[in-house]
Amino acid sequence: MKNLMHQAGPGSPQFHMLENAFFNRDSPALARALIGKVLRRRWKNQWLSARIIETEAYRLEEKGSHASLGYTHKRRALFMDGGTIYMYYSRGGDSFNISAAGPGNAVLIKSAYPWIDAVAGPEALALMQAQNPGPGGIMRPLHRLCAGQVQLCRALALRVPDWDAHAFDPGELFVDDVGESPEILIQTTRLGITAGRDEHLPYRFVDPAYAKFCTRNPLRRGQTTPEHFCWIDRDGNIASHQGFPPDVVPITES
Repeated sequence: MKNLMHQAGPGSPQFHMLENAFFNRDSPALARALIGKVLRRRWKNQWLSARIIETEAYRLEEKGSHASLGYTHKRRALFMDGGTIYMYYSRGGDSFNISAAGPGNAVLIKSAYPWIDAVAGPEALALMQAQNPGPGGIMRPLHRLCAGQVQLCRALALRVPDWDAHAFDPGELFVDDVGESPEILIQTTRLGITAGRDEHLPYRFVDPAYAKFCTRNPLRRGQTTPEHFCWIDRDGNIASHQGFPPDVVPITES
C-alpha cells in the first residue's frame, strides 16, 4: 500500500508514515498488518521508537470490546475514522489503541520492542529507559522495556490526556513502515478477557521472532497447536506449515 513520506524536521531523514487509508480495514486485518511497523514518538528532541510485536483486535459486536458497552464521550475515538488514537487507563497505566474501519472497531498495541536505527539511536533508547525504569529505579533491559501495553506507553511517553481521540501527527507521533513485514504470524486468544465475554476469539497476533518478549509467550511450554494457537499468514489464512518458520531467527535477550 502506498505510504506518505514526511520529514521530522530540518536535516532529518524521511519516514514512511502510514497514511489514513492504511487503517481503513477490518480490525483483525489491521492488527496483523501492524506487526513489524514502528511506532515513532518525538519526545525531548528524540525520536523514541518501538517495533510492534503483539496486537489484539476488537470489534463492536463482540463482548470483549469497550465499544460493545455503547457510545460515550470517553469512547468516542472508537467511533471515529480509522487511524484515530484511542487511549484509556488499564493495568495501572495507559493503553494505546488505533481505530479501524467501521464504528467501534480497534486494535490494541499490546507489546513492542525498542527499535534502533539512524533516526532513533542510543540517546533515544536511554531516554526510553529513563521514562520506564524497573523496580527500584534500575534500568530495564531492552526486551522488557515495551513488553506489555502499559510498559510500552511509559517508554514512549504516551499518556491518555495528550493523545486520546487525536489523529497521528507527523511531527510528534505516527506509525512508520520500515519494511519489516513477517510473512508468518502466531494467532491466539486475547489476554485478560472476562469469561463469557467472547474470550475464545482468536484476535491476538504475535511476531514469532519476538514471541518470548510479548505480554505472554504463546510458544511457552505446554502450549500446542491447534489447541492454544496456530500459524497464519499475513492475510489470516492458516499456514501450510504448522511449526516455527524455518527462515525466522528468534531475537535473543539484550
